Amino acid sequence: MHSDVELNEIGILKRREIEVRILAPVLEALGQEFGRDKVLEITRKAIISIAHRQGRELATHLGKNDLSSFGSSLESWSKDGALELRVVNESQNTLDFDVTDCRYADLYRSLGLEELGSILSCSRDAAFAEGFNEDMTLTRTRTIMQGASSCDFRFKTASDGTGTPPS
Repeated sequence: MHSDVELNEIGILKRREIEVRILAPVLEALGQEFGRDKVLEITRKAIISIAHRQGRELATHLGKNDLSSFGSSLESWSKDGALELRVVNESQNTLDFDVTDCRYADLYRSLGLEELGSILSCSRDAAFAEGFNEDMTLTRTRTIMQGASSCDFRFKTASDGTGTPPS
């Protein structure tokens, strides 16, 4: 079995495309059988749980869970031009950036699946950060996926950022 770190070699954008092309028809069928809202809520909870685990795994892989190390992981999110980022503020306890172009949103929009995009991609972000470092929080007030011109990511840690990841 491959780790998520190894799978990132193909790029997260390509992974999301593969996932949604498989999941969309499955979720549609499940929604018809069990109710769309219920199926989407269960999916959202599962995705959040997966993202939390993946955040923990990244911290373990890196051997540290400080904000600087978290910031270095942005490269994998942006692989193949998937995201255009503009850093607004960066310090020991703060990492603020705006996403000004999001090919994830473009992908889901081109497939007519913006709602699934929000669940499969955007809903991961806060849980991933918390899994990476339980003292990290994400505040975000807008996303391109939901029609805004940019996404505002505001990460903060309460600690001095020198913690080590859970084993």
